[in-house]
Amino acid sequence: MRATPHKRLLLCLLLSGFAATAVQAQSLSLSQALDAAFAQNPDLAAAGREIGIAEGERRQAGLLPNPELSWEVEDTRRDTSTTTVTLSQPLELGGKRGARIDVASVGQHLAQLELERQRNGLRADVVQAFHAALRAQTALELAQQSQRLTERGLRVVEGRVKAGQSSPVEATRAQVQLAQAQAQARRAESEQRVAYQSLARLIGSPLADFDTLDAASLSPGPAPQAEALLAKVEQTAEWRQAQAQISRGDAALGSEKAQRIPNLTVSVGSQYSREDRERVNGVGLSMPLPLFDRNQGNVLAAARRADQARDLRNATELRLRSDTRNALSQWATAMHEVQAYDRTILPSAQQAVDTATRGFEMGKFAFLDVLDAQRTLFEARGLYLDALAAATDARAQVERIYGDLDALGGSAQP
Repeated sequence: MRATPHKRLLLCLLLSGFAATAVQAQSLSLSQALDAAFAQNPDLAAAGREIGIAEGERRQAGLLPNPELSWEVEDTRRDTSTTTVTLSQPLELGGKRGARIDVASVGQHLAQLELERQRNGLRADVVQAFHAALRAQTALELAQQSQRLTERGLRVVEGRVKAGQSSPVEATRAQVQLAQAQAQARRAESEQRVAYQSLARLIGSPLADFDTLDAASLSPGPAPQAEALLAKVEQTAEWRQAQAQISRGDAALGSEKAQRIPNLTVSVGSQYSREDRERVNGVGLSMPLPLFDRNQGNVLAAARRADQARDLRNATELRLRSDTRNALSQWATAMHEVQAYDRTILPSAQQAVDTATRGFEMGKFAFLDVLDAQRTLFEARGLYLDALAAATDARAQVERIYGDLDALGGSAQP
């Protein structure tokens, strides 16, 4: 069948679309993921809006109260009516405006600290998701290696069965092992897609437009010294946020105390009587008498909130120090396990598989020995990835508190 020009054009467009997709598919590094997250994550963008909100509240706090214009007519008959026009201006006494500005200014500072805390949290989430996706990528590669290894074992068994050197039962075992390896590879592929999509969501993308992750190592690196980090607890965004809450509590207390002093209202007016054809000007002052309500309840509540903020600051510091020690302990323990797998366990397990496979090919070992060696290697690889996950999660927890450890500097072990 000859292709029409329209069909040829459609085919070219489809091929160009596939080519564009292939060009767009690319690797993603951790630094690129972090840059994209900081630029595109909608949750972080929403947190950044709080700074503008706080700026508006600060601007509103500094405004003076509006004057009030009133117009009144007595005796609505045209010839005998009296018209009064009054302009009143409230005057805030006791430093109310300055107290409001202080509260709003602390609110601006809190909004900036909250954004910093959100950035640290997003950074920790991205680091955690990136390494989870990287482990899923590695797990898929290992599962594919395991599948090739079992395929090789099946070929060897089938050859020995045909030669009459092995029982058909061993071929059945090898087929079962291969089916399990294939199922594990499919499961690993699905887990990689899920991990990629979770990372893409954090960086603000609806789809994972990368096909591989670029990283020098699966390891999160050595754990920092505990004392070096604990000395910087008061530099963390969460501690400074708790400290700023104390400042806001003190400012709110000052504002409530200022409310005890009543405002003074100055009035200037003019009254015109049509009956007498006279105009009378007047000036007035008014002030509430603080006989019963002196804002004492709000002052007491503000004082207790200020005390509460100090208690919460102390609780925050205690929690940060405890979380830091726990995370660093988990990090260090997991890295010891990772080093043990890197240096001893994984090489020994791989060597055992190679030895058992060669021995089986030479007729020195039974196929059960090969299966046992393979099972040990597969389990060791899984536990190795689990240890890496524990170390990475611990690092993410530390960076959730302190931010970028590499930028912090001076705290890593040699």
